[in-house]
Amino acid sequence: MNIDRYPEIRPGKKVFKKAYAFVVLLVVGRGIEAADRVDGEVKDIVRGLPEGFTFSLGVAPSGPWMVIRKEKSGKLRYLGWRRFGKTIELDMAIRNIEAAFRIFTFRESTAQAHNNGRFSVNGNLPNALAIMRIMDIAEIYLLPKIIATLAVKRYPDRRELPPGRKHFNRLRIYLRAFSPGLFRVVYRNL
Repeated sequence: MNIDRYPEIRPGKKVFKKAYAFVVLLVVGRGIEAADRVDGEVKDIVRGLPEGFTFSLGVAPSGPWMVIRKEKSGKLRYLGWRRFGKTIELDMAIRNIEAAFRIFTFRESTAQAHNNGRFSVNGNLPNALAIMRIMDIAEIYLLPKIIATLAVKRYPDRRELPPGRKHFNRLRIYLRAFSPGLFRVVYRNL
């Protein structure tokens, strides 16, 4: 048997899924940054994180990634998708692009994906849980209710998040997340 007759089969690049994951991580990253400036609960959670705390969420092994740091001012700042040259205290990675696509198309919540072993977390567990809570709050504001109920473990009821406050904060977060600064972030990271 001649091995040279059977060429190695390489998997496809999955360009669409990677581009979709990049856009979702960009929007969620900017949404987390905006939610920190708008929502009181997110501010309280961020206050408990150490100064200079940097975390990343992305798709293993080759990305895309979202990197966010707590600045000296106490605010979260979206740093883009490049992890190189940054000290990352908490690294959350989705096992592969297929699992990421399943999570980012909201067929599986983040909590359920974690239970199914699609996440790996490298860092302090209480900080990871705090970041997951911040991501859930940002997703509640960024997504319509019908989709957000699929994306988060528990959607808040009217007593916890009155409709008037929810829609006003949602508008403020959209304006901050999709402001012209978004285009500067994309251009800076290309």
